[in-house]
Amino acid sequence: MEDVVVIGAGAAGLATAIFTARAAAGVHVRCLDGARRVGAKILVSGGSRCNVTNREVTERDFWGGPSRVVRNVLRAFPADRAAAFFESLGVPLHEEEDGKLFPDSNRSRTVLDALLAEAARLGIEVATEQRVIDVERAGATFALTIENGSRLDARALVLATGGRSLPKTGSDGLGYSLARALGHGYVETTPALAPLVCGSNGRASLSGVSHPAALSLRVNGRMSTRLEGALLWTHFGASGPVVLNLSRHWHRARLDGGVVEVLVNVCPGDTFESLEPWWLDQERERARAQVGTVLSGRLPAAIAEVWLTASGIELDRTMAHVTREDRRRLLHGLLETPLDVVDSRGYGYAEVTAGGIPLDEVDSATMQSRICPGLYLVGEILDVDGRLGGFNFQWAWSTGWIAGQAIGKAIGI
Repeated sequence: MEDVVVIGAGAAGLATAIFTARAAAGVHVRCLDGARRVGAKILVSGGSRCNVTNREVTERDFWGGPSRVVRNVLRAFPADRAAAFFESLGVPLHEEEDGKLFPDSNRSRTVLDALLAEAARLGIEVATEQRVIDVERAGATFALTIENGSRLDARALVLATGGRSLPKTGSDGLGYSLARALGHGYVETTPALAPLVCGSNGRASLSGVSHPAALSLRVNGRMSTRLEGALLWTHFGASGPVVLNLSRHWHRARLDGGVVEVLVNVCPGDTFESLEPWWLDQERERARAQVGTVLSGRLPAAIAEVWLTASGIELDRTMAHVTREDRRRLLHGLLETPLDVVDSRGYGYAEVTAGGIPLDEVDSATMQSRICPGLYLVGEILDVDGRLGGFNFQWAWSTGWIAGQAIGKAIGI
């Protein structure tokens, strides 16, 4: 009989195991993972640099479950405590743009090695190639069946199996079926933080061009979501932070069966009322200048060329020869052009999963199931997903700390 079994040895699983062992000396914790090597998602995250957390993390950085519940979880173990935790493991962090915190080594391996070293120091057993395929409640304990046919009993069970994103790392959604077998509900999942695939007007000629942009999501004719950030045009469509953040909203709207449109604004922060006076000033001051030259002073040249062409304006036309109709058509196009999104690149490229086990089925003070006592759920398996920038890792650390404290208190020796 094991004291605590954690299914999944990724970020949330290792954090929960470590915080449990720290909270209750003498409690034996075993992590089971189906992969040959653990921590694959940690290793590939942040361009293999691991964006551990963010300088400031609030419930406004997340979607999915109730904001008040997310807020309670984050406040229990906020970002500054996560940074201090990694400092204690010998992994100091530094801040980069948008508050992102990375290890000073700029290597994801540093983060994973530190977590595994701490787990070893605490006597936590991390067992690989141990894929759990079935879980049953057996009185006050849990009976686990491993894929190789062996069985294991546990006093407390933690599901830290992740979602469906990046399946090559071992995330196959099995945790959802295990949770459902123990009585939990399920919010249909979709990819999140995934690049978007565009159709014929995806502007493949812009591949490699990056610039600030605003994306708006219109559902059934009504504006639903508007986000700003860097957009990167690709050969298949679009990527970059603003696209990745919007992808979950696009998928959720499609899941609901709505008529979904994505509109791109290549002049974020501007309105027609601010752009038109600027254009008219340029027209007065630079009447003989070519429109391509003028617009390229405000936007990347490739963007200016594509939008001018789409508006039917020749690049070498002078400012003085742009008609009122052409000007207004161009300016409206800069502010709102439909983007023909046909799909995302799916779970294979998604950094996180939207949907999962409903958050209201978990006690946010302990991360213990309200449905099945003794069961704890942490990390990506829950119906919570954060925006790009270290927020999903912070969710793993916060839920892991809460669960660890609660388990240690419940079964501490």
